[in-house]
Amino acid sequence: MPIQNPFNPFTVGDTTLVINGTPIPMTTGVRFRGLNDTGPRSEKFTYWDQLFDVGLRGEMGEFGDYFKTWNWEMGFRYSRNEGQDLSVGEVSQPGLRDALLDTNPATAFNPFGGFFRQNSARARQAVYVTLHNSGEYELPIYYATFNGDLFNLPAGPVSFAIGGEYDAPRFTRDRDALNNTFNSIGSVDGQSFRVNRDIWGVYEEVRVPFTSPTWNFPGFYSFEVDFAEREEWYSNNTSTVLPSGLFPGQQAVHSTYNAQKPKVSVRWQPLDPKYIGAVTLRGSYTEAFHAPTLSELTPASSQGFPIVADPFSSQTDPQIESRTLGNPSVHPEVAYEWTYGIVYSPKWVKGLTLSADWWHIDMRDIVAARGAQTIIQENPPPNNGASTVVGAGGVTVVRAAGDNPNEPGPVTLVIDPSANLSGAVFEGLDYEAIYILDSTIFGAGDWGRLTTTVNGTWLSRAEFQAASNVKRVGINGEFLPPAFALTSSLPWHRANFSIFYDGPADTWMQGLDVGAVVHWTGQYEDDNASLTQSTKLNEPRSGPLPERARKVSALTTLDLLLNYTFNLPPPAPAEVPGFAKDGGKNVKMKDGKEKNVVPVSTAEYGCSNWKWWLNNTTVTLGMQNVTDEDPPFVAGSFENGYDESLTTIKGRFWYVGLKKRF
Repeated sequence: MPIQNPFNPFTVGDTTLVINGTPIPMTTGVRFRGLNDTGPRSEKFTYWDQLFDVGLRGEMGEFGDYFKTWNWEMGFRYSRNEGQDLSVGEVSQPGLRDALLDTNPATAFNPFGGFFRQNSARARQAVYVTLHNSGEYELPIYYATFNGDLFNLPAGPVSFAIGGEYDAPRFTRDRDALNNTFNSIGSVDGQSFRVNRDIWGVYEEVRVPFTSPTWNFPGFYSFEVDFAEREEWYSNNTSTVLPSGLFPGQQAVHSTYNAQKPKVSVRWQPLDPKYIGAVTLRGSYTEAFHAPTLSELTPASSQGFPIVADPFSSQTDPQIESRTLGNPSVHPEVAYEWTYGIVYSPKWVKGLTLSADWWHIDMRDIVAARGAQTIIQENPPPNNGASTVVGAGGVTVVRAAGDNPNEPGPVTLVIDPSANLSGAVFEGLDYEAIYILDSTIFGAGDWGRLTTTVNGTWLSRAEFQAASNVKRVGINGEFLPPAFALTSSLPWHRANFSIFYDGPADTWMQGLDVGAVVHWTGQYEDDNASLTQSTKLNEPRSGPLPERARKVSALTTLDLLLNYTFNLPPPAPAEVPGFAKDGGKNVKMKDGKEKNVVPVSTAEYGCSNWKWWLNNTTVTLGMQNVTDEDPPFVAGSFENGYDESLTTIKGRFWYVGLKKRF
């Protein structure tokens, strides 16, 4: 606050700043909220979405008997999403600076007026602004596919599929001038950019049945293998980004890369189901390829204010400024995945199906930002007071001088560029049990059926390694802050239980479907590395404040659902003059014989009949979170106190639906 401001009650400054070459005494530590000036800040979002979809598909039997199983499909889809954000009541840094330096009481800004005072209209007009931000994303897609049977083996036909696709996504972000130069207060600043890519892709797949129920031998009742491959070529373009503060200007960049990745899957039934029931063993091996997103490619920076705990300085505020950058030089991620499992339907328990699948995912060259907390912990200051540490990949920690010369200064800025990090490993077990109880097994008629399902996932292992020179960190069973871009929170165990009743066929209840679903998420660790101020991410409870470590409570919610579909019986065929009872019109030929040439009219009701409107109409009633459970408290979620990646605060929620099938 300049001493020259007419509302400053202090006559001597406690510091001096040089502005435009002139030293100006200042009063520091002045805090102000502009509620009476503008009211709460607000944002108005407006979206325009367009979608155009056209396609053709057909069969190829007209080319000969060999092609009678062949099908083709081709199409074009265009989607465009435009958005506009008006941020009302934000503050212009240049406007506020000029209004504070102003010596005229009629136009100067007064932060000393107290809660019940309001600045003049001219001062408010100079300081408070409405920011205009917009963006567009468009995606044209062209595609064509063929599939069918190539030839027959004793166990069945060898099937194939082949296809091609061309995508051309474009992403544009137009920022307000104040946002683009990081000169707003209260808004999230960032730079404007344009980025686009062209993608050409082809895929091939072949399914080979070596044995089948119609041709097999002991131990191989059914055995088939599926071979697939996908190839893609990428061409990327990023626009020029203007310089801003710490960041120099970036020239437009063009990059290319391609990938060719296979997949092999096996399905094996060793025994005839007549012995002990159906036993199916299945497994797959997949190599995956994931190109960086368009926002990860652009070098434009975006501002954020994450919550951090600085283990090296007590002067760092809980919330700091972070700049996240894209990187045109990042290359695609790769992953190697294998799964194996079993499906069993026992012969002696009709309607029961059990399945379990173990999966392993090894991700490498992951494109992600490391997050401010991780960067602070991995880049300790070299000395007390002010410092700037630049780590691997351009990550940067900027510290001010601070008030205590005996410890490092407070973190004021973290620069967090996207990069190809080392990798991550995930392992777990998916399981499911389905039991369908058909009432006809009791011999007392058809009263409908009950379907009960239990399924869930147990996460056995989750490890993340930011770089080759950094230790692998276990993130299994932990709350992961929003700044961690790799994935959301990772509880050890999640499961669902459901029971549904379907009405008996050939009655008015056949369209009834009513049931309940219970969702359960087990307890998991909070963000204990931040809470305990641990410098060892692989030992989050080892910080100087271990008593702060805690777990997030388990959560159980109940959903209810009721569906009813009207299935009215069609009317009986009515006799129509000139039509025969056997279903056609009889025409006498020259040889004296009659020929049936026109199908019979069933005289069905049309759109003017209420039954036509009611038939095939589905009415849905539902309620989520019936008991109105609140999400468990998460201390590491600074912004809202709950884990928004897994839960919601909307509470009990009911809905209705109406669908008519023509």
